[in-house]
Amino acid sequence: MLAIRFNRIGKKNQAAFRIVLQEKGRAPGRKHVEMLGSYEPHMKQIVLKKERILHWIGLGAQPSDSVHNLLVKEGVLTDAKRAIKMEKPKAKEEPAPEAEAPVAEAPVAEAPAEEAKEEALAETVAAEVPAEAPVEEKAA
Repeated sequence: MLAIRFNRIGKKNQAAFRIVLQEKGRAPGRKHVEMLGSYEPHMKQIVLKKERILHWIGLGAQPSDSVHNLLVKEGVLTDAKRAIKMEKPKAKEEPAPEAEAPVAEAPVAEAPAEEAKEEALAETVAAEVPAEAPVEEKAA
């Protein structure tokens, strides 16, 4: 599948982008099928080949979310802008002290129930065994 997306060029802290058509699975910056424009965000300069962009979209190429929003802003596409959401960095999961307290209380609450079961079992076993049977001791 073909994708229309940004290819970053330019110096460090002075980003500039080419708008290129390339295979979706291919890494950005590698071989592209066609260059469709450029975008320099610091100078607010945008150059687009509108006819070629519309041609490739008509053939099934999918613009990335950022390129889609740029094309809508420039009037090439009439769709609504897409929401671009960055993933929040995942914080290291450390157990909170408050979360540990209920866990510690839960086994304590279960312990009396277990003890009651053991006592009931001991009583039933004691009832089955006859009262002290005489034990013969062997003299050695």
